[in-house]
Amino acid sequence: MTPASQPAQRPPDAKLLVIDKYGGLTHMRRTSLVDLLRPDDLVVANDATALPASLRGVHARTGCPVEVRLAGRRSLDEVREFTAVIFGAGDFHSRTEDRPAPPRLKPGDRLTLGPLAATIARLLDHPRLVDLHMDAPADAVWAGLARHGRPIQYAYVPIPLDLWDAWAPLAGRPVAFEPPSAGFALDWRTVEGIRAVGARFATLTHTAGISSTGDIELDLKLPFDEPYRIPESTASAVARERAHGGRIIAVGTTAVRALEHSASLDGRVHAGDGLATQRIGPGSQLRIVDAILTGVHEPGTSHHRLLQAFADDATLCRAGKELEAMSYRTHEFGDSVLIERKACGADPACGVPSGPALER
Repeated sequence: MTPASQPAQRPPDAKLLVIDKYGGLTHMRRTSLVDLLRPDDLVVANDATALPASLRGVHARTGCPVEVRLAGRRSLDEVREFTAVIFGAGDFHSRTEDRPAPPRLKPGDRLTLGPLAATIARLLDHPRLVDLHMDAPADAVWAGLARHGRPIQYAYVPIPLDLWDAWAPLAGRPVAFEPPSAGFALDWRTVEGIRAVGARFATLTHTAGISSTGDIELDLKLPFDEPYRIPESTASAVARERAHGGRIIAVGTTAVRALEHSASLDGRVHAGDGLATQRIGPGSQLRIVDAILTGVHEPGTSHHRLLQAFADDATLCRAGKELEAMSYRTHEFGDSVLIERKACGADPACGVPSGPALER
């Protein structure tokens, strides 16, 4: 596996590895995704657009350069209060894990971020992690982000990203910190294909957070709590397709988090706002989602841990060897994997019946 180094969301040669509920592996072209669907399936995607959440600036007390990466918020409507990860000098050309620490931060410190000013409201439980208050009205914050912000970017893409590189065709409100990039596989033609086979398509909005902080200790805290909003139409569609025996196929880890958190109390997806606080991993029982379409994630990341709720370690290990052998591309502009939730008989911890195996 190699990182995708060009910001192409839907390259014509994009690959798809399908892992069925019994652990079978099949390689396909990603454009064949709709061929796996059947009537009464429901595909649910996150329609959040990525903010220009990387802000270069100066730590006023010391005069040192910093990069602020916005990383959390308490609601989709909040635009002045953020959780942020702060780096010292440098930019995306350096690997995140090689970035220097910021100057010693204190509550009350001011940051000049281009046209914006911000105050560190409090330090959190890591030297790079703070709560940040934007010292401007909401309209001015939006304007400052648009003028000065850049997409959060990592060194494996060597050229600066334009904002539209991080915006999927189906994206809506700019509320994510990094793009929910599993959705890069979809466009309006894909949605037409989904509906043409009798399946259905719906969206929710989830504040996709950052995928790496550059620090092993801080990365263990990912994902941070993330707000989401589920429309009434999507909640109704999930209930209807589950009643009809259809499968719920989530596009990306964020869609899984939102659906499963919403259903955590009574097994039903509810319309409205929520805050996904859970960590989904190998010990989790999935109540709603039958399959996930996702990018190629490396072991040890929070995204990969979520995949362990769908497939056991042995299956994911075999899949990893296949991905390596077939030169799949990783990260947000890479290839895709479709994983169906493991059959109950394959794992004694599985307590929720799964739908029929994906057709090939």
